[in-house]
Amino acid sequence: MSEPITLNVGGKLYTTSLSTLTSFPDSMLGAMFSGKIPTKKDSQGNCFIDRDGKIFRYILNFLRTSHLDLPEDFQEMGLLRREVDFYQIQPLIEALQEKEVELSKAEKNAMLNISLDQKTQTVHFTVREAPQIYSLSSSNMEVFSARIFSTSCLFLKLLGSKLYYCFNGNLSSISSYLQDPNHLTLDWVASVEGLPEEEYTRQNLKRLWVVPDNKQINTFQVFVEEVLKIAMSDGFCIDSSHPHTSDFMNNKIIRLIRYK
Repeated sequence: MSEPITLNVGGKLYTTSLSTLTSFPDSMLGAMFSGKIPTKKDSQGNCFIDRDGKIFRYILNFLRTSHLDLPEDFQEMGLLRREVDFYQIQPLIEALQEKEVELSKAEKNAMLNISLDQKTQTVHFTVREAPQIYSLSSSNMEVFSARIFSTSCLFLKLLGSKLYYCFNGNLSSISSYLQDPNHLTLDWVASVEGLPEEEYTRQNLKRLWVVPDNKQINTFQVFVEEVLKIAMSDGFCIDSSHPHTSDFMNNKIIRLIRYK
């Protein structure tokens, strides 16, 4: 074993050997630690690499074992792919491609379950009629809730790339609202005629949009239609046993399935 080397990767320290780092001479690390590419040092004298420190553990473990070991609930394949591409370790690139194919096959069979709820609530707001004149107004507002569960983590990520909350004048992906890789809860409101835009922000009221169509979801029917469109494009179909096809749009619990 060669002398240990401490690396600072994006602020996270790793200690390994020179022989491990140069085990694939044609890789970026092989070039860096064989002297072909100059290395940078941090303030402590450690070799510094300005890349993601957390993901580097999987890169380093592959150098040690020639196996790509990922946890079962690993959710950062996109980031890992970019890091693997940077380090240019060809056997690791191939191992990652095999892992992605494996995960894709495992997710072919999937179930999607959606529970819907709707209620009406009264909102009170002020309307500016003149520079110094305000009047109090109220209106009924439709409030929607959807609890979504899918055995396919990839589908929920796909859904997150299509549905966006509108809040405080900005659109933000619902992906950040994933409770865990398999569960997603959505709460939103329909637009109310006459309600000033700033009132949505003040009362913490989110609206829901479909992108890139820039279509607002103001009813459950539109929501179901859009989710159904996205799900069917991903290979899902309606579970004929629940609900019955003729009552699909009126049901509060919807189940879709996908087979290999």
